[in-house]
Amino acid sequence: MIIEGVKVKKLRVISDERGRLMEILRSDDELFQEFGQVYMTTAYPGIVKGWHYHKVQSDNMTCIHGMMKIVLYDARKDSKTYGEVQEFFAGEHNPIIIHIPPYVYHGFKCISEKEAIVVNVPTKVYNYENPDEYRVDPNKNDIPYNWERKDG
Repeated sequence: MIIEGVKVKKLRVISDERGRLMEILRSDDELFQEFGQVYMTTAYPGIVKGWHYHKVQSDNMTCIHGMMKIVLYDARKDSKTYGEVQEFFAGEHNPIIIHIPPYVYHGFKCISEKEAIVVNVPTKVYNYENPDEYRVDPNKNDIPYNWERKDG
């Protein structure tokens, strides 16, 4: 079951002898709400960046280089999927964009052997004086998730 309010779109890659093109987010996409800004962030192999959530903005996140394990946790008590954890493996081998609504915790871990690059299109601009960003420690928290690799 997908977390309530989360949307995932498989991205279309168009390749030819010159290279490739991949549309990430269009204003006529079902998951598009509004435009705030576009930014990129990276993680080195094995590094976890998380957890955080927003009270106002939604995120639209995709990995364009390498591979990321993007994990969501629904802490919204009024949600049908309250308490659910969901993993997505996004990047070069699975080009997707994930729409993450407010109050859904999210974080990611680089699972490729090279630095992974994430592009995010949040619905609001970053407010330097009053950021809409609420963080918890990636390992010491109440979220029922372990970032360790699951072999077997």
